[in-house]
Amino acid sequence: MRSGHRTVTMEPPARFDTKAVANGLEAPTGDVVPPVHLSSTYRLPGIDPELSLEDVDPDQGEWLYSRLSNPTRHGLERQLATLERGERAFAFSSGTAAIATAIMAVVEPGDHVVAFDDLYAGTKRMLDRLFEGQLGVDVDYVDATDPDNVAAAVRPSTTLVWMETPTNPLMHLCDIGAIADIAADAGARFGVDNTFASPYFQRPLGLGADMVVHSTTKYLNGHSDGIGGAVVVDDEGLAESVGFLQQVALGNALAPFDSYLLARGLKTLPLRMRQHEANARELAAYLEAHDGVRAVHYPGLESHPQHELAREQMLGYGGILSFEIDGDVDDAARFFAALETMTLAVSLGGVETLVEHPATMTHEPLGPERRAALGITDSLVRVSVGVEDVADLIADVERGLCAVEEAEPIPTGD
Repeated sequence: MRSGHRTVTMEPPARFDTKAVANGLEAPTGDVVPPVHLSSTYRLPGIDPELSLEDVDPDQGEWLYSRLSNPTRHGLERQLATLERGERAFAFSSGTAAIATAIMAVVEPGDHVVAFDDLYAGTKRMLDRLFEGQLGVDVDYVDATDPDNVAAAVRPSTTLVWMETPTNPLMHLCDIGAIADIAADAGARFGVDNTFASPYFQRPLGLGADMVVHSTTKYLNGHSDGIGGAVVVDDEGLAESVGFLQQVALGNALAPFDSYLLARGLKTLPLRMRQHEANARELAAYLEAHDGVRAVHYPGLESHPQHELAREQMLGYGGILSFEIDGDVDDAARFFAALETMTLAVSLGGVETLVEHPATMTHEPLGPERRAALGITDSLVRVSVGVEDVADLIADVERGLCAVEEAEPIPTGD
């Protein structure tokens, strides 16, 4: 299937910037911004007894029905494939739909999956309740920060290794290249959720992954105004399987207007990611030095246990961090209540800074015992650092931490 992993190519940022701006599908009318194609169906020149779905080629401007392919979505998918350096990309109605389809394209009843134990709670719930509970797929979770744990969990029936790096919300990393080799030796497919890094900071296909998924709702859209997901592959067999599920079996493709919004967001991805990271690095350093903070989780800090791995396989450290208030759940509530600039909300990756409380929000379904085993405490705060002036963000965090300590915040001036 593969003969070892590939090494990541350090593409000059300006090159990526140019690709992000380029349209994936040239409009026949010469529009600088391709139009939104809302039609559900397309006129045919006549009947053809030999015509099959495989004969309709969107790359040649041939269209049949928008569930199968739509000009706006098709252009977007070409953009996504280019940025992730894949051969084919598929845009879905949500990140959850993308993950479910990617997994379904690889596994069948009786197969075995090895997954990171620090996955997004929604992915874990899907693996537990749908794939293991209803479809008869065995799933083992391992601490994938050590590739040896992945290797030890692999069985002859393992068909998929599923990772997320960095993870949500503790920002753990896994060695993509090492795990790619393990999956290849086992004859298993290797999927990576690249949502937190985006293709600007990390390209798993270049490190040996078979599939990359995104919740495009997050950084790729970047404006908190569209739900979506993506799967990118560089293998034609996988492309056929994912395409069949998306277009024919499940019909969970992204709608035209959401495709337009996502394509628009991609144009500013590199600019936004640079500012997200610059702000996150400064905020993380501030938090690390604060007496009211017990721990900071951000791969850009030298204190992060996998900082060197982040330097090796990523092209930057991203815009998400989490930290633990030196206190309990009531202290966390006081912190959130005092904030004025940041917004308490689920999701991430938008231009605005969003904060959330994993124990009562995104990871509440795991239950207290499983959260404790993963290290998700009641005082953990996740921050999706936006592109505002970082001085305002630091002042807001100071305001929240002072509320915990019942102290007056330090004036920051204008």
